[in-house]
Amino acid sequence: MKQWRTACPLNCYDVCGLTVTVNQNKIVKIEGDPSHPITRGKICGKGKLLKDRLNDSKRLLYPLKKVDEKFIRISWDQALDEISQRMLDVREKYGPTAILHSYDYASGGLLKGLDQRFFNFFGGMTEVIGSLCWGAGIQGQLYDFGDSLSHDVEDIKNANVILIWGRNITTTNIHLLPFILDAKKSGAKLIVIDPINTGIAKKADLHIKIQPGMDGLLALVISKIIIDNGWHDMDFINKYSIGFDELRKEIGKLDIEKISEEINVEQKLIYDLAYMYAKQKPVMTFLGLGMQRYANGGNSIRAIDALIALSGNVGISGGGVQYANLAVGRSFNWKELLRVDLRKEYRTFKRPSQADEIINAQNPPIKIVFVTRSNPITQLPNQEKTITSFEKIETKIVIDMFMTDTARLADYILPTTSVFEEEDIYYGSMFHNVIRYGPKIVEPRGEAWSDLKIWTELAERLGLNGFKKNSEEYFEIALKPLDKYGIDFKTLKENGQLRLPVPSIPWQDKKFSTPSQKFEFYSERAKKEGLPPTAVISYPKESLQVNPDLNGKYPYNLLSIHPSKSLHSQHHLLVRKEDSKPWIIISKTIATEHKINNGDLVQVFNERGFIIGYAKVEQKMNEKTIVIEEGWWRDSDASVNILTSNQLSDMGNGSILYDCAVMINTLPRK
Repeated sequence: MKQWRTACPLNCYDVCGLTVTVNQNKIVKIEGDPSHPITRGKICGKGKLLKDRLNDSKRLLYPLKKVDEKFIRISWDQALDEISQRMLDVREKYGPTAILHSYDYASGGLLKGLDQRFFNFFGGMTEVIGSLCWGAGIQGQLYDFGDSLSHDVEDIKNANVILIWGRNITTTNIHLLPFILDAKKSGAKLIVIDPINTGIAKKADLHIKIQPGMDGLLALVISKIIIDNGWHDMDFINKYSIGFDELRKEIGKLDIEKISEEINVEQKLIYDLAYMYAKQKPVMTFLGLGMQRYANGGNSIRAIDALIALSGNVGISGGGVQYANLAVGRSFNWKELLRVDLRKEYRTFKRPSQADEIINAQNPPIKIVFVTRSNPITQLPNQEKTITSFEKIETKIVIDMFMTDTARLADYILPTTSVFEEEDIYYGSMFHNVIRYGPKIVEPRGEAWSDLKIWTELAERLGLNGFKKNSEEYFEIALKPLDKYGIDFKTLKENGQLRLPVPSIPWQDKKFSTPSQKFEFYSERAKKEGLPPTAVISYPKESLQVNPDLNGKYPYNLLSIHPSKSLHSQHHLLVRKEDSKPWIIISKTIATEHKINNGDLVQVFNERGFIIGYAKVEQKMNEKTIVIEEGWWRDSDASVNILTSNQLSDMGNGSILYDCAVMINTLPRK
């Protein structure tokens, strides 16, 4: 028996410290590492399932090629020889942008990002940009602050009020919970704004069950009450911001009574929130990612930013808006790692709408797609269109550990290693600043190769001189900007973990990263890019206010939330029983209207398709909301992206996965 310290690679807030026990080259136990300063020895079920993913009998262990619609085992030499020749032929005839690199962030490992380096050395590609996850909100904060930064989580002890706005931390950010509970014991008040009765909502002093997609309107109407009562922080506004008068004009259009009805929040509660933000500060606000997955999503984040700024909660201990912390990922030397300067040709498709762009691509059309770090057939919105687009591509190459929905469509599948079979550095950019070294703990199963080895061997066949380096050389390049802080690879490897030098309280000096160096209620940059310069009154695309015809056909909002036992689609094959169906959570109001009981087989549908599951009636949730966990594979009849739209958010090339109107009915049991 031997124990190793490493980290969880899953792309979630927490990036936990792990202790892994090995016996005769086999992982036998995964536990939390108590020495991690944030995660403190506790891990979730998804982290524990990393052992099962590595050892699962369904894992892909050899290169596969599709011949006559069946996969056959081939050698690595054959796979890479054929793929490299195909790439050279396509580049010669069409140029490098006829090759699409479709990827996301299934792993937090630093070396996983070298797939982009490979294509830059190749001379270019068509690359997906934008985000299924947080793009609209990031762009909104870039307009307001010039960056997206968060307080050190330990600053929460200085907050008088903690407001969790649309973030279900008991599923997606479990290590925030102990900090909140400690602050509550010291007298802090906990408020949750969420349509769903989440785990953290059950612990709140007040749970506000807002109408989905209306978060920006709530923020604006809270701001109106603060301004009307003269509670706004004029010192901050006059010294450290621009554009407040323009925002105030927009807010002046609001009818509080009307907005209260639309957002499903009583006027008294709105007044209470206004008083809290202005008179009980510091207020520390944590934002989730779901509220910006709407056609008005970036605007909603801008409205919340404005509320926090005008109430005087920016740049103070115990305050701030916690959405992302881009300073963590920026700590590394990506310029030298990725070598963007080597591109000769380059084209982008927007990640949420890439299916449309594949179908419509000309000059050149897409001839090859490489899929890395993702499962787009399950993850991308408007699933049927995604399948159609991928079927159009002549050569599809997937790097993965399992026969995912995407891998089933592939022409070549290249089996990759798990976190414990390769060496890497792990970090996050949404919660804390701790980076961890992850050693290679066990030998790879079968003929699985690390992503780095795959790219290196392929680069050699393509004659991409200069690409080849070992992992330690890449780590030294990545950490080079941190030398002045005493952080290098040797030190990280010896210590196992280090904290990156990022601000613990952003904007404390009130110098912002905007063009004006002030907080921008009014952004000239947004205006030049064709967007409203301030946060404005706006609604989701599939809302009754924008599309009244939906009231009869599709009157309910579908929220496709993170699964409790999987990260997106990664663990479903391990936790889902064969032929099982998901729970479809509905409000008591919906259950009564449609005479649905707990356990009834139901169908949720719109013009894009339908999904099937079992009803679960929830007493304490927004009455017009239906909830289902995303990540179910196609064979379940419950893959939520059958229903979602692949249109784009208002800014940041983000998805509108939550902007989804549906209807429900019962089905006879089989």
